[in-house]
Amino acid sequence: MFGTMRDELRTQLDELRRDGLYKEERILASPQDATIQVRTRDGGTAEVVNFCANNYLGLANHPALQEAAARAVSEWGNGFASVRFICGTSDLHRTLERRVSEFLGTEDTILFAAAFDANGGVFEPLLGEEDAIVSDALNHASIIDGVRLCKAARYRYAHADIDDLRVQLRAARDAGARRILIATDGVFSMDGDIAPLPGIVAAAEEFEALVMVDDCHATGYLGATGRGTMEHFGLEGRIDIVTTTFGKALGGASGGCVSGRAEIVELLRQRSRPYLFSNTLAPAIAGATIRALDLVEEEPERLRRPVAHAATFSSRLREVGFDVLPTETAIVPVMIYDEPKALALADRLLERGIYVIGFAYPVVPRGRARIRVQMSAAHSSDQVHAAAEAFIAEGRAMGIIPEAE
Repeated sequence: MFGTMRDELRTQLDELRRDGLYKEERILASPQDATIQVRTRDGGTAEVVNFCANNYLGLANHPALQEAAARAVSEWGNGFASVRFICGTSDLHRTLERRVSEFLGTEDTILFAAAFDANGGVFEPLLGEEDAIVSDALNHASIIDGVRLCKAARYRYAHADIDDLRVQLRAARDAGARRILIATDGVFSMDGDIAPLPGIVAAAEEFEALVMVDDCHATGYLGATGRGTMEHFGLEGRIDIVTTTFGKALGGASGGCVSGRAEIVELLRQRSRPYLFSNTLAPAIAGATIRALDLVEEEPERLRRPVAHAATFSSRLREVGFDVLPTETAIVPVMIYDEPKALALADRLLERGIYVIGFAYPVVPRGRARIRVQMSAAHSSDQVHAAAEAFIAEGRAMGIIPEAE
């Protein structure tokens, strides 16, 4: 049987390569940091500056987190070999849950092995056939998959469009929905924009809906003290559910959580399948994440750097003719629109010592190919300026932007 399937798969893979949609995985030969070692095709290594990691605060290789992880392993072992409700809950897990709740200003928190699991497990326990989910059109794949696992009616509103959100909320109410939940990313990872939460919350209050925000690309650096989009807009206490990750700004490892209303979290402990059927979070990650939250509070200057770097970089590229989407975050989408050209530009930049990745379908819509540049507190101003000049040189060489006058 696989003989036929093998030929079909090979044809499909060849088509991806032909269309410029095949994703090559580059291999790192060093820990994650602003500057990294990457394996070359000849088996050697090259030193490059990394502008495509979610390492917004530069904590992925921070010695304080390494020490905290080592202490946690020394005290608690490598793992608990169990799900939480059997024998997988430790003081360390409960400490992290309380620490996250304290940090985000929520009532309670539940840990998941990954943020993808948090979004995959939040909808089905809370909503049934008599309920409705109203979701932003550009929400992360994990929200989309989580919604698919739920039997609630599905409504989608145009990206960040409050007027269309109200239209969909009215449709859900008119259809007799018992509960309505609005689901949105806090920061949209491919476009770098922030959800219009004040308008979303106002619409939710008008239609008596719940609000769920995936803050994975905001927690740790957005807002005055890094509490994310809620703090950015001054909406603490008015968001019902926040999902977020420990794999980006807060240490770069893995793991995630759902944080919010106490009763919601309590029901998830009883009913959320990714929680009930997955091993508990590894001690090293839990210990390091607690220390990461401490560092966010101890070093507020670290929070300012990613957004400042993004503003500097995007301003320079716009002035020479690049199409750069507006952003208030650490994410700078440089629009190329042509899939093979985006991948080729990323390869040419790598040769100049700038590590970025071209994004094409299905990660972004067809015809919306781009290079997503992500800034870190670990980057220096000189590295940011060098990256901008490399983009300009290669952009001109490839005809993406005009030659200098």
